[in-house]
Amino acid sequence: MINKKTLFDKIWDSHVVRKIENGPDVLFIDRHLIHEVTSPVAFLGLKNRNLNVMYPDLTFATADHNTPTINQHLPIKDPLSAKQLQTLKDNTKKHDIVFWGLGHKKNGIVHVIGPESGITLPGTTIVCGDSHTSTHGAFGAIAFGIGTSEVEMVLSTQCIMQPKPKSMRININGKLGDSVTPKDVALFIISKLSTSGATGYFVEYSGNIFSEMSMEGRMTVCNLSIEMGARGGLISPDKKTIEYVKNREYTPKGQNLTKAIEYWSKLHTDEGAFFDKEYNFNSSEIEPMVTFGTNPGMGISISGKIPKIDSKKDNSSSYLKSLSYMGYKIGDKMLGKKVDYVFLGSCTNGRIEDFRTFSKITKGFKKDRNVTAWLVPGSHRVLRQIKSEGILEDLESSGFKIREPGCSACLAMNDDKIPPGKYVISTSNRNFEGRQGPGARTILASPAVAAAAAITGRITDPRKL
Repeated sequence: MINKKTLFDKIWDSHVVRKIENGPDVLFIDRHLIHEVTSPVAFLGLKNRNLNVMYPDLTFATADHNTPTINQHLPIKDPLSAKQLQTLKDNTKKHDIVFWGLGHKKNGIVHVIGPESGITLPGTTIVCGDSHTSTHGAFGAIAFGIGTSEVEMVLSTQCIMQPKPKSMRININGKLGDSVTPKDVALFIISKLSTSGATGYFVEYSGNIFSEMSMEGRMTVCNLSIEMGARGGLISPDKKTIEYVKNREYTPKGQNLTKAIEYWSKLHTDEGAFFDKEYNFNSSEIEPMVTFGTNPGMGISISGKIPKIDSKKDNSSSYLKSLSYMGYKIGDKMLGKKVDYVFLGSCTNGRIEDFRTFSKITKGFKKDRNVTAWLVPGSHRVLRQIKSEGILEDLESSGFKIREPGCSACLAMNDDKIPPGKYVISTSNRNFEGRQGPGARTILASPAVAAAAAITGRITDPRKL
C-alpha cells in the first residue's frame, strides 16, 4: 500500500535528522532568519559556552523591529534601540553572517526580505525568533517562529527539537466579491475558528481561492495563521510560486534551478492523504472584514453589527472587557466609527501589492485632515517599486507621505506608537491591548478598508466609494 502524504508530511519527514522515542523530532533547518530583538541573548549563550555558528551561510540578519521609520540616516536617539542594533551588527560580523542593517538597499522587515531575496524557497524549513515566520509558508515551506533558546540551538547546531504538529486543511473555493482581499479571507477564517481553533496544528490552505491569489496575497494568509493558534500555515507551490522565486539572489541557478523546479513540482498533498482536521468555507460569505475587539478572532463583515456573546467560544467577562477597552457595545455598527490613525505596513501588508491597492482607492481623493496616516513599506525594495511605478506621486497628490521601511506601528517597540485612546485602522496582524501603544485602540483591516478610512476619517466600505 502506497503511503499517501500531505505536503507538510513530505517536507517535515525529509528534514528529520533523528526521531526521539516518545519525544520530539530533531529537525534540520535550511534557513535561519534573525533580527535585533530575539538574537542578542542567543549569541551571548554561544559566547558563554564557547560555541560558534555552525553554518553562518544559512543564517540571514536584518534590522527591523526597533528601528525608526524617519531619518534613518541619523544616529538612533533611543539608547536601548541603538544598543540592540549595534549588538546585532557586532554579532553578525563576528560570526560572518549576512547582515542588512539600516540604510542597506536590501534592508527591511525580516518576513518581507526573505522572499524578495530568494532566501525563502519551496520545500525548505525556515525558522526565526518571531511568531510571524509562518509568512514563508506561502511558498510551500515549513516556517515557524521559535524562542530565544531555540535561536541559540539553531545557530550552534542548525537543528531544532520539535514535536511534529497535527495537520489541518482549510478549503475555500468559488469567487471572491469586490474589494475582498486575502487579508479579509484570513480574518474571516480566524473569526470562524477563533484565536485558539488551530492550536497544535500546521494548516494547509487549499482550493482555488488560494491558488488564484498572488504570492503577496498568499503571504498575508500564511502570516495570519499564527493568529488562530496554528504552528504555521502553507500553500502548495505552483507555477506562480516558481515564477516568483526564480532569478532572485539566493535562488539556485542553471542546472541546480532545473533540479530544484523538478523537486518543487512534486510538493503537493497526495490524493486521499489524511488530515487530523478539515474545514470547508463558502467564499460567498466573505466580505471586507474589520475587528471590533482586542484579539484577531473578534472580527465581522464591515457591514455587520457587533454580535452578542457566543457562549460556545467567548468568555463573557473578557468579551465585555474587550468592548469596554474599545469603547464599543454589543449591537453597534462598525460602519461610520471614527478613525484617528491609519497604518499601512507590517509583515502582513507591507508589500508592493498592498500599496497598489491603497493607492488605487485613494487616487483622486484627499486624505481626511483629521487622520494621521503612516504608510510604511516592508523593505527598501518595496520603496523603490513604489517610486518607480508612480505610486509615490499619486499618494503625495492625495496628501500622503511615505515613511522608511521597518516594522513601525505594528508593535509598540519603536517611535511609531498610537497615542492612548486613539483609534487606528491597521493592516498589521494583532490588536491586543497596548499592542500599538499604551491605550491604543486597534481595528485590523485590509489595505482597501484602510484606504477608505484614510480619505473619510471613518470606517468605510471601499465598495461604496
